[in-house]
Amino acid sequence: MALSESQKTFILDYSTRLLQQDILTNSLFGSSSVGRDLRSLVLGDARTATTFTNPFEQAISGTLRADAGATRQASRNVGEAASMMGVARTDMATIVDALNDMEDIIDKIDTGELDGSSAVVQADYDALKEKITGTISNSDFNGIALLDGTKWGTSQIDANGNVFIQSSKEGGFNITFHNVEAENWAGLDKTKLELPADRADQLALVQSLQSDMNAILDVYEGKEDSLKSQELHLQSQSQILDKAAQLRMPESGTADLEKLIADLVAKNLGDIINTVG
Repeated sequence: MALSESQKTFILDYSTRLLQQDILTNSLFGSSSVGRDLRSLVLGDARTATTFTNPFEQAISGTLRADAGATRQASRNVGEAASMMGVARTDMATIVDALNDMEDIIDKIDTGELDGSSAVVQADYDALKEKITGTISNSDFNGIALLDGTKWGTSQIDANGNVFIQSSKEGGFNITFHNVEAENWAGLDKTKLELPADRADQLALVQSLQSDMNAILDVYEGKEDSLKSQELHLQSQSQILDKAAQLRMPESGTADLEKLIADLVAKNLGDIINTVG
């Protein structure tokens, strides 16, 4: 069966376009890997062509992701600082409770409910003192002494009780602990409970320590709450940065080399089958 003129024209046009695309590919890319990828696209080979990402978008999204990562780390650091304050606050509350119990013993001696010369009463009083000094000595967070200044001056906490918290890429801040060990705990003396004058001195000392310890406890409670709030703020900020990076450059946001070159070829030569005219 003889071909019609329109069929001959179609075959000639189709062959010419294939030839033009092959010539363009070879002239632009030679035998490079990019050229082979393009030939794979145009001629239908089974091999998969290379993909790439926009380097400008990649750089911006990379910066955003780095900022998000740094902010997340800052959030973890601040959260750890809040936990440190939480431990110190709990230990301070223990000390305050013990002082309250000591005051209660003195009050009951004054009212006659207890006998200040009793060995049992004195032992209870002394046990509360030991509870306080033991709490101070053992107050610790991951090897950092929180209330005992005799253990300060290390790489983690300086001699003044400051612990540095990295809260951003540029820097951070100090959280400060009080040297509770330096207070006059030795003055709490069970043998001073028997005589009224000595007992009055004990009461004055206990009440003075109560006032100081309650003040420190209030500071720690406020600081812990503030650090927890800051931690949540940094968490929220890191999520915003993650979202911005995702919108700027999705994780799967790669463009095929085949598509870009095919668009270029089609723009200059038209489709293999010309649907226009």
